[in-house]
Amino acid sequence: MRLKADQECFACDYCRSIDVPEINADGIRVLDEPVELACPVCAIALVHAAAAGHRMLYCKLCHGMLISMGIFAAVIEDLKSRRASSAYNATPFDPRDLDRRLPCPQCGRQMDTHLYGGGGNVIIDDCENCDLNWLDYGELDRIVRAPDREYVS
Repeated sequence: MRLKADQECFACDYCRSIDVPEINADGIRVLDEPVELACPVCAIALVHAAAAGHRMLYCKLCHGMLISMGIFAAVIEDLKSRRASSAYNATPFDPRDLDRRLPCPQCGRQMDTHLYGGGGNVIIDDCENCDLNWLDYGELDRIVRAPDREYVS
């Protein structure tokens, strides 16, 4: 089986069967195909994954995600549109998390750590040089579940 380019499935060239991995509790389809980039938190190889039809990289150990800035908003909007509304308890962010410094998995430069401008009280890391966002476990879910700012009173 080989991972099909820009898709969320594997294909067998011999029998032409298709395997589509299940979506996990985070809404991520982990494709389990390793890449040469390492997780900035765990230092293990990241694997291909997908959410809302968009490819990203995923850490199987800490469940962090490396998402291109170009698709970040589309992933959030698509996941928001698929999620049943549920009660949202805003949790405050820990200001100490702003002091964390992670290396970019692609270029090795220090990523910028800042409060995400959308909902969810999430601190994210990004590399402007490589156009990448790093989200720790649960942060994508907090962003998706947070109410849209225009509806917050």
